[in-house]
Amino acid sequence: MFAAYAARIDPDQPLSGLELGDRPEPAERAGWTTVSVRAASLNHHDLWSLRGVGLGEESLPMILGCDAAGIDAEGNEVVLHSVIGQSGHGVGADEPRSILTERYQGTFAERVAVPEWNVLRKPKELSFEEAACLPTAWLTAYRMLFTNAGVRPGDSVLVQGAGGGVATAAIVLAKAAGLRVYATSRDEAKRARAMELGAVAAVEPGARLPQRVDAVIETVGAATWSHSVKSLRPGGTLVISGATSGPSPKAAELNRIFFLELKVVGSTMGTKDELEGLLNFCAATGVRPVIDTVLPLDRAREGFAKMAEGDLFGKVVLTV
Repeated sequence: MFAAYAARIDPDQPLSGLELGDRPEPAERAGWTTVSVRAASLNHHDLWSLRGVGLGEESLPMILGCDAAGIDAEGNEVVLHSVIGQSGHGVGADEPRSILTERYQGTFAERVAVPEWNVLRKPKELSFEEAACLPTAWLTAYRMLFTNAGVRPGDSVLVQGAGGGVATAAIVLAKAAGLRVYATSRDEAKRARAMELGAVAAVEPGARLPQRVDAVIETVGAATWSHSVKSLRPGGTLVISGATSGPSPKAAELNRIFFLELKVVGSTMGTKDELEGLLNFCAATGVRPVIDTVLPLDRAREGFAKMAEGDLFGKVVLTV
């Protein structure tokens, strides 16, 4: 079957290890099922895999891709939950959780095998392309907002780095849930898009906000950390799920954190129940993922290049 896969690891030039071509069909395994992929979306996780983060040479070649929507063996339209090992279903009871492609072949292929437990029905209201955007970036944003930040309608939230997959999702979801949303971006066009999606203000990173917020959604890391902490009201919550600009900020702002009794919460992906909640939320409210580009699988390299260059707003989707 045709697939996009990591053939080599290169921390400095990750795209040099990306290959497109034939790979073996998924092997049969007890408790697993094979899904015919209709659409799959890119995440920074795929780019980091090509750099060797979470993926070792001993696991190559590895088909990339965490997210997908497609058709199961019974002909149902389905969405895949990307976290394997979380429940023990289909894997050993002691196997630690991992994201698809850290241990098992991924979704950038005509077919993919996953534990039966990881398959959810796709709401009819969502297209395959839309549904394929949800299981990683959008699920991460959903958990950050509604589980770990614990925000409620009427609260305020700052989303750092508008344009990235998680940040874009957080703006749309927060707006739909009745939150006052602020956003940052270095790019004027991305700030304008953030306003179109529902932000009440979009400013340059580090700029003073009209008010201190109840929660901050942080995926940028070192470059925005100090601004995130300083933007919180006393008792507010900073939720972090990534550090694309690096993990070591110049100032940790520890005095401010303890004096104002701020909460700092780490967040990674989400549960199957949260993904089902997200799917239902989108179906009921009309919220749809922001898609930057849709490409056929055989043009996957173009999608990877857009992500590597930061030249996107929303998700890149590959269709099969």
